[in-house]
Amino acid sequence: MRLPPLLALPPIALGIVAAVWMISSAPGPAQIEGNGSALPVRVLTVAAVDLRPIATAWGNLRAADTWVAVAEVQGEVIWRHSNLEHGRLIPAGTEVLRIDPADYEFALAQSQADLAALDAEQAQLATEAENTRRILDLERARLTLAEADLTRTRTLAQQGTAPQSRVDEAERATLLARRTVAELENAMALIPSREARIAAQVARSEAAIDRARRALDRTTLTTPFGMRVTEVSAELFQTVAPGQVVIRADGIAAAEVVAHLPIDSFRRLVGNAPEGITLADMMRDMPTSQIEVTLSPLSDPTQVWTARVVRIEGALDARARTVPVVVRVDDPYEGADPPHRLPLVPNMQVQLSFSGASLAGVIAIPEAALHMGTVRILSPDDLLELRPVVAAFAQDGRVVIAAGLSPGDRVVIDDIAPAIPGMALTAVEAPQ
Repeated sequence: MRLPPLLALPPIALGIVAAVWMISSAPGPAQIEGNGSALPVRVLTVAAVDLRPIATAWGNLRAADTWVAVAEVQGEVIWRHSNLEHGRLIPAGTEVLRIDPADYEFALAQSQADLAALDAEQAQLATEAENTRRILDLERARLTLAEADLTRTRTLAQQGTAPQSRVDEAERATLLARRTVAELENAMALIPSREARIAAQVARSEAAIDRARRALDRTTLTTPFGMRVTEVSAELFQTVAPGQVVIRADGIAAAEVVAHLPIDSFRRLVGNAPEGITLADMMRDMPTSQIEVTLSPLSDPTQVWTARVVRIEGALDARARTVPVVVRVDDPYEGADPPHRLPLVPNMQVQLSFSGASLAGVIAIPEAALHMGTVRILSPDDLLELRPVVAAFAQDGRVVIAAGLSPGDRVVIDDIAPAIPGMALTAVEAPQ
């Protein structure tokens, strides 16, 4: 049976009254006098330290020296070294290939014979010149006598004591003597030109001899340095032509790798370089010997090699903003004992670690202590302070602060959530 609405009101009113009484008579919240306990946090006291900047790069090895042997003469390969095979090591000064020298020996013999003939012709010409000079002296003496006889005969003919026929005979003798002298003088005048022609022929023969000897020297190929053969394209009894590449090899004395370092990293490695200085000036005026480099193959990072910076290759990479630094490793095959210790061969991928000149008096804090450009500082009153700083660079889990911190500041290295400026903290000194 449904109760009338007026009969349901008394129970609701009684419930409301009871609830009001219970709320009003309940005890209030407990009051605790005094400040709450401070939050303990680890702090690091800032100190100026000396720091060596480091950088890491990767690259592929290449041989510091390469040899591309090109045939300079034509001929048949008559001998080839037994170790002239791909991958073999050959020491410096080893004869590795020989081309048939017969044609060039014949050319040398012919040029030497031509030179001997010219020497004989030159000697004959000298003898002829000496003989002509003696005969010329005799003919000049005879001409003198003939002219004197002609003068005397003419005088006698004028006096009527000698016939005209005698005068004509003396004139003929004089003219004949003059002609002989003139011919001999002309022959003597041609001697220098004949000597010049022979000298030119001698020079040409000597050049041919030098050319033949040079060609003979080029019939043998000798290694200029210790190397590892990478390609051989000349087989025994094969005819090679001038300009043909017959051998390619990589030197084993040193290996190089180009490390692309960011510009800022490179500047830190060579020291505090002023703004605007060119890379060429940095390499010329700042000692790269202060940069220490170690190298490890990516396949086995436990193998460590000592390297050195030798130069900057090419120009700055404007797109990547990196500096191509050439690093050299001497004696890359030293101590090689595969698979325990691998030699540094071309195209091997390696990692390079650079350690630059020491930076004095820098301030470095753990990376975890830097929060979006601010550092949490514990004030002398042990209250939290949020201080903006300027970070220079980071390395090995630490950040170098360029501005905003001073030696003696206490940096909070623990994470606080929420970090409210002015909150009380208890310092727990962390080890440096």
